Amino acid sequence: MNEEPPGDPDVAARDEDVAARAYGRRFRDKGNKREDWAIDVFREVFARLDEPARVDRLLFDLGRYYNALTNAPIVDLATRRRVADCLSRGAKREAEALVRTCLERYRGGIDDGLDRSDL
Repeated sequence: MNEEPPGDPDVAARDEDVAARAYGRRFRDKGNKREDWAIDVFREVFARLDEPARVDRLLFDLGRYYNALTNAPIVDLATRRRVADCLSRGAKREAEALVRTCLERYRGGIDDGLDRSDL
């Protein structure tokens, strides 16, 4: 005689609202990285390596968000500083490699259909 109580319709509505807000913030299904806000920011970083101030701001933004796979920010402060140092010295390839390492950590080895030509 263990009957489950009927579901609360307000709870379902609240859950749908939360999902809609998360979608609106562009944090979508991590299985589809093509629609992930962080991937878009990484793309912009790679496209603007000639603009150190813009790259620093973009990496700052990525550092504000949590990477659940690494239990750390998407881009940590030490890496951000190293990238800024590389760009100030004109070492674009080294800076790009550092950022690519952060991207790979963020993607977590997921086969999401992206390759180097997509970024």
